[in-house]
Amino acid sequence: MHSLQTTDYLVFLVYFLVVAGYGYWVYARKQKASVSASHDYFLAEGSLTWWAIGASLIASNISAEQFIGMSGNGFKMGLAISTYEWMAAATLMIVAIFFIPVYLKNKIYTMPQFLHQRYNSTVAMIMAVFWLLLYVVVNLTSILYLGALAISSISGLNLYLCMYGLAIFAIIITLGGMKVIGYTDVIQVFFLILGGLVTTYIALTMVADHYHTSGAINGLKMMMEKSDDHFHMIFQKDNSNFPSLPGLTVLIGGMWIVNLNYWGCNQYITQRALGADIKTARSGILFAAFLKLLMPIIVVLPGIAAYVLYQEGYFQNEMMVNGELVQDKAYPVLLNLLPVGLKGLSFAALTAAIVASLAGKANSISTIFTLDIYKKKINTTASEQQLVKIGKIAIWISMLLACILSPFMGIDKKGGFEFIQEYTGFVSPGIFAMFILGFFWKKTSSNAALFATIGGFGLSILFKFMPSFTNLSFLEPLGFATLVKQKTGELLYEIPFLDRMGFVFLICIIGMYIISILDHKKGVKSKGLEVDAAMFKASPSFIVGALLVFGILTALYTFFW
Repeated sequence: MHSLQTTDYLVFLVYFLVVAGYGYWVYARKQKASVSASHDYFLAEGSLTWWAIGASLIASNISAEQFIGMSGNGFKMGLAISTYEWMAAATLMIVAIFFIPVYLKNKIYTMPQFLHQRYNSTVAMIMAVFWLLLYVVVNLTSILYLGALAISSISGLNLYLCMYGLAIFAIIITLGGMKVIGYTDVIQVFFLILGGLVTTYIALTMVADHYHTSGAINGLKMMMEKSDDHFHMIFQKDNSNFPSLPGLTVLIGGMWIVNLNYWGCNQYITQRALGADIKTARSGILFAAFLKLLMPIIVVLPGIAAYVLYQEGYFQNEMMVNGELVQDKAYPVLLNLLPVGLKGLSFAALTAAIVASLAGKANSISTIFTLDIYKKKINTTASEQQLVKIGKIAIWISMLLACILSPFMGIDKKGGFEFIQEYTGFVSPGIFAMFILGFFWKKTSSNAALFATIGGFGLSILFKFMPSFTNLSFLEPLGFATLVKQKTGELLYEIPFLDRMGFVFLICIIGMYIISILDHKKGVKSKGLEVDAAMFKASPSFIVGALLVFGILTALYTFFW
């Protein structure tokens, strides 16, 4: 049934009141305790605990693109899509050890601020404008559209009503500032994980029941037996999903760039840890890494369960849109099978994921616009209260723009999760190259950073469209190109987007090195950051936790290779 019952609405209402009520309580306490200064509003400086940081990282990261998009990829390609989650756990350890100390030591609060401090105002302003466009045009639009699509499928409500409802709910949370977002995210994660696990449990037991057995564990065993091809982490070249996840690239190639850029050079994410001390920040990030290991159970296994049931004749009409199989319908289809009450809980979990992610994105948009554009270029004498006011206006405008743009972005034409990854991937190699050399090589010049920013984007576009005018078959034996059928029916060799990212990153690094050396010979001075080896020393408890994360990852990849 494509609607919610009274009990479901009551469960959802309890969730809404708990989140909104707790958020208002945190906001009221903050107002009494301190002046609503800009750093307190944008960063919750010094006030988030490790568990709030870890929960906020996950709540802001897990959204419609995971619940809907990643479940859709689970339906299509299986467990291998989990590499985005599991490799993120490894990446978080690197960010905690090497990236966060650099930010905190140099008192960096926004990513454009880092670029201004390390390079110059031109690089910082170009990237500030770019990040705003990326967050609004790619991230906010896709989260809103996929989220509204799912909620509309489950509730039967109008798509646009769902979209604007999600936007308003997110704005309510966001207007309280980073501290309110951080602490309400703890509740969001509770609902997200509880509701997600319930959905997975129901999906696995449905599989078990179909094969005349019982229990979630038996359901998982039957899934592994009946769809063995959906339980491999590394694809071979003859696999139709190879262009999306090209073999070992997920372990030693472009997947590292995706994750290191996302978790280490992303305002939306690093903002959670930048207001804390180094020990609290690292503990929060470690907590987030363990939660990332859990995520495929919630967002991938339901998609595989839907695939197994689909192969057995279930959901033949529900998975179709205009006569075509749509993978992103997998999760909403499963939610519609849940019993009354549990459906409301899972609906709340999905909404929690979407709203938390929207709130985090909107807060980052607000922070970058206010601190890096308005404060620096429009009103340099703005008071703290004016900055907070402008930040709130930026949130309203960005949400409205995203609501207007999202139906026209073609998000439904491509798997939602891959839509975000590929379009973000046009710029992430250049950004990551600029950050990594900026951190650890003091000779890196501003001209080199400009090359990575603009040149990296240009190279990504070149590699994307190269197959239309160049035969890339010579790359096929090396595993860097694969035949892809175009809409016209023509077969062309394309470079998988993860490999494209790897190539662009290497070219950016080489180009930056050459430009920096030439600038250095000309006497151009570069502004290196304050970095020393002692900054990267981790506590024994953190080291034990990090080793445990890597041990679990090694076991998972070995078992599901």
